[in-house]
Amino acid sequence: MAEVLAFDQVTAGYGNAVVLDRLSFSLAQGQSLAVLGRNGVGKTTLLETLMGNTRVTDGSIRWLGQDITRWPSHLRARAGIGWVPQEREVFPSLTVEENLVAVTRPGVWTLERVYGFFPRLRERRGNYGNQLSGGEQQMLAIGRALMTCPKLLLLDEPMEGLAPLIVQELATAIRRLCESDGLASIVVEQHPVLALEMTHQAIVLERGTVVHAGPSSALAADAPLLERLLCVGRAEEMASHEAVVQA
Repeated sequence: MAEVLAFDQVTAGYGNAVVLDRLSFSLAQGQSLAVLGRNGVGKTTLLETLMGNTRVTDGSIRWLGQDITRWPSHLRARAGIGWVPQEREVFPSLTVEENLVAVTRPGVWTLERVYGFFPRLRERRGNYGNQLSGGEQQMLAIGRALMTCPKLLLLDEPMEGLAPLIVQELATAIRRLCESDGLASIVVEQHPVLALEMTHQAIVLERGTVVHAGPSSALAADAPLLERLLCVGRAEEMASHEAVVQA
């Protein structure tokens, strides 16, 4: 598969503070990547750096073969990088449909297709952003990103604070995006087992650099390695994940 994204020895942060330290990884077309690690290791900063919101002091970022290290955020979005931030940031005073139409770009994702993907948004099309539940807001945030017709979708903690049934619905939707549409995705998620189930590949960050990279399925199956890398007990994580599924 063709490479769509590559970080090559990227050092980045905010002001004089370095958060990512010579970070390298790559992503192929249609692949999904889980970014794992403990709090404060640079997971969200990786996404912010990809969107052009940090100070890059060394290394390079390639997107579809082009060096975009110095590109401003709006050019990255136009080039096909879609972002679903942790805060969702839907427009509260616009309806669901207005939120979607406001960012539409020509391409395969249309209003009807987003409604087909998230039928609940069709049902709520006339509701304002501040009238939606947390799960509906997350669907809207993802749908709005899809309306820009991205080639890569970035999701920062997409399951945070959501009801268990919504978590499963969204996890299934994210997998479908990659499997049926060839859309690449990067998922930052606080529940490692859930993140690994949703993705093809995984990297684990420690102090802003990659300390593990490989297939998600292999890491999910290696309980001792998962515990050592993330300092979380497998039994504890599995119990949390099963509670989400069964609740």
